[in-house]
Amino acid sequence: MRILERLNEFNEALGQLSKESPEKVNAFVHLLEKVEAKGALDTKTKELIALGIGIAKHCEWCISYHVKGALDAGATREEILEAAWVAVLMDGGPGIAHMVPVLKALKDFTGK
Repeated sequence: MRILERLNEFNEALGQLSKESPEKVNAFVHLLEKVEAKGALDTKTKELIALGIGIAKHCEWCISYHVKGALDAGATREEILEAAWVAVLMDGGPGIAHMVPVLKALKDFTGK
């Protein structure tokens, strides 16, 4: 499955859930906005941390979402890959397997 499809799949599910459970989705989105807002850490750093956690948790939807978020926040390919390698270090073998969606997301979002 292409990474853009994963991102669309996530957004569609969130849309459906917001119709069925609007209070819960609104609460989650509110938390997301508060946590992702610039604070002691800038948005780019937060996206790179979230990407690493997505890899360690083996969540392909999270990986595509946070590669896109990191790129939008100004992260370079090198910064994204370095953050991904830190996640691999912490996660071991399954983490390196999840470099596949990272590379696919970079290709889909940047053409490289």
